[in-house]
Amino acid sequence: MKLASTVLLFAAGASAFAPSQTAFRTKSALFSTETAEETKAFAKLPASIKPGVVTGAALVDLLTDAKTKGYAIPGVNIVGTNSINSCMEAAAKYGGPIMVTFSKGGGQFIAGKAADNTDDKASIAGAIAGALHVRQVAELYGVPVILHTDHCQKAWLPWMDGLVAANQEYFEKNGEPLFSSHMLDLSEEPLEENIAICKEYMEKFAKMNVLLEFELGVTGGEEDGVDNTDVDSSRLYTQPEEVMYAYEQLSQVEGAAFTCAASFGNVHGVYAPGNVDLQPVILHNTQAYMKEKLGCDEDKPMFFVFHGGSGSSVEDIKYAIEAGVIKMNIDTDTQWAYWDGVRAYEAENREYLQGQIGNPDGDDKPNKKYYDPRMMLRAGEESMADRLCKAAEDLNCVNVLN
Repeated sequence: MKLASTVLLFAAGASAFAPSQTAFRTKSALFSTETAEETKAFAKLPASIKPGVVTGAALVDLLTDAKTKGYAIPGVNIVGTNSINSCMEAAAKYGGPIMVTFSKGGGQFIAGKAADNTDDKASIAGAIAGALHVRQVAELYGVPVILHTDHCQKAWLPWMDGLVAANQEYFEKNGEPLFSSHMLDLSEEPLEENIAICKEYMEKFAKMNVLLEFELGVTGGEEDGVDNTDVDSSRLYTQPEEVMYAYEQLSQVEGAAFTCAASFGNVHGVYAPGNVDLQPVILHNTQAYMKEKLGCDEDKPMFFVFHGGSGSSVEDIKYAIEAGVIKMNIDTDTQWAYWDGVRAYEAENREYLQGQIGNPDGDDKPNKKYYDPRMMLRAGEESMADRLCKAAEDLNCVNVLN
């Protein structure tokens, strides 16, 4: 099985955009926090990176470390505290960072499907609640965690506005945003409108040390309410010139930190080999184009990420990492892994799950310890965590902390 993926490129700090420099600088004036006196929490990472949620300068340092050393961070869509905890459990096992990703639908599910979602109230509240859960427990897992939100199309901007307000409130109290980064997916709009709206939000994000991810080209398939199954195939491939235009526009924002999901045949979901024409060479070509236009010495001036990484071949993943991929999104594979854990638990204990009383051990024997919801939920968590450990191996993200 094979899944196509989207590329993300990273740039930070408006002052880093001079043609004589690389497209990314580890410390911008806005994000510079690391000092020589800081005690390192992780032997292999910069001192700015601590256990718990990573934002601002620490996020910049973490992504730089990934590109420099040749690993990518799993970015995982979640739907509740069980899948959130699976992410952090896996990261603790494989010894690397993790990105916990909230979608609009995932936020609503966390709040409860019966909750009033007028004006996206439940989707906003659920995403905030999930982020606060991560902030409360992430340090207990001893790993760096990036708090991110996924595709936000034009019609969903009120959802993003609610999250911006939450970031502002958290920033005023704590000196950092609630979330590490947000994605705006305006790829269905004309290029100029896409980037103009992104620029408006970049102005807001930069003041709070929030990283912006935007999309150029369209990721095909369907995921969590975003349906591009019938999109024209030509829109699945982003041109380097489009990336450069977006880069030049967003770099005009003081303190900007942004990433770009550029399509190269990407399709959400898992498909049989041959059904998706994935062209990861676009990553390498874009690197070369950007290097020439920026006049920099760095062979890989941009930072990329896969969108829709579930089911991708290891060969495609490794080739993309060689081009500077620092994060790969995973959803379909982890959804299956969670279900597969629950399925296996039911199959193993089926005879103890047919009633509250009575099982092979006796007609009067209780079954409470088998149908306790925590038992099947834990089975799902463990299975999902195991799948993420395998993903970390594919991404060269094992034992990158110590």
